[in-house]
Amino acid sequence: MTTDGGPSSCVTRTGRGTTRARTGGPAGTGVRLAGGVRLTLEEPLSPGSGRLWWARVSPGEAVPGLLREHGRPIRYSYTERDQPLSVYQTVFALPSADGSGSAEMPSAARPFTVGLVAELVSRGVQFAPVTLHTGVASAEAHEPPYPERFAVPEASARLINAARAGNGRVIAVGTTAVRAVESAAGADGVVRARAGWTDLVVTPARGVRVVDGLLTGLHEPEASHLLMLEAVAGRAAISRGYDAALDGRYLWHEFGDVHLVLATRSTDAEHRSGDRQ
Repeated sequence: MTTDGGPSSCVTRTGRGTTRARTGGPAGTGVRLAGGVRLTLEEPLSPGSGRLWWARVSPGEAVPGLLREHGRPIRYSYTERDQPLSVYQTVFALPSADGSGSAEMPSAARPFTVGLVAELVSRGVQFAPVTLHTGVASAEAHEPPYPERFAVPEASARLINAARAGNGRVIAVGTTAVRAVESAAGADGVVRARAGWTDLVVTPARGVRVVDGLLTGLHEPEASHLLMLEAVAGRAAISRGYDAALDGRYLWHEFGDVHLVLATRSTDAEHRSGDRQ
């Protein structure tokens, strides 16, 4: 089982919790922050995208300190109020020396508790920790995922490969874990230790090479995350699941429901064989 790690430490101050996309720039634009700090936009995070930018702050200023003092967690507008940062951090979150982490909640792991993890381990479930720092996404704009930082340690790579070799199933906790593991997998399906930035977008055309299923929240019908779910279980199964979720008025996004998506053997074989062509 793979888990998405990393604290949700990136925060923003403006707005009432909307995730509506706003265009930034141009390069050289200055933004005044609280405390007299100046932010200068340098270049877009992705070519052709004006939404997220690399920026630098005034000399001598520490970004994590500014965020802790003046920021607040990103949240969707359907939530009634801001929540403390601890609510956004799952049982798998680890502190980082430089304060880096996810920009939004890696929410699939929210139902996990220390007791639940201990229970699963006692039943023979193995956990292979991986990290992907969840970036900012706009559900309303249905934008594809931006490049994100990830890491798959050597020990986790060996554990995942051993599970696959022993006819076990690899279940990712969250779409972020899928992206991390699939970014570390070669065309032969072998996972190797890797770390850095990934721009991989998992689609039915690309298929999955490693994961056999995932736990994930419910996303907007047009969201790019659904392409990843279809890559695992096929469009028909995902459509049926979402119809049931709509009928049952399930909750979506950060603090919503979580469901398990598994590949059938036929779907799994089809995707893997198609990926090798």
